[in-house]
Amino acid sequence: MSISIEGIKQKDFIIDQKDNLCKKLAMLIEGHCIIGVKEAIKKYGYSEQRYYQLLAQYQQGGARALVDKKRGSDKQPVRTDEAVNQIIRLRFLDPFSSAAIISQKLKQTGYNVSIRSVERTITEYGLQKKRIRKIQRKKKIKKK
Repeated sequence: MSISIEGIKQKDFIIDQKDNLCKKLAMLIEGHCIIGVKEAIKKYGYSEQRYYQLLAQYQQGGARALVDKKRGSDKQPVRTDEAVNQIIRLRFLDPFSSAAIISQKLKQTGYNVSIRSVERTITEYGLQKKRIRKIQRKKKIKKK
């Protein structure tokens, strides 16, 4: 089914630039039926490659295929607030224990948190061990 849109003027049909679905659909209609691909991608700020990707998506799934999907992982985060609280608690109880030991203790209590996640939490909350630099040690040794 083809649609002729020759009588529509831009001022008659306003497209909100924040509405990505309408923007994509209008670009495809204008690019395919009215002003041509080059002018449509320039007008709407898409690349030619993206235009043809959107066109293929539209031809496969209709307008629903053009809806923006949620970005990011579908997995639940391992470092939940409760796990972070436990990491902080264990660090305060034993400030000299390593991230590996804290991770092992957490796994024993039912939290499946990796060593790297423990290290990130320790760094984010500033719970690293204070270390004396070699220069400071040498100065202390010389003073004695």
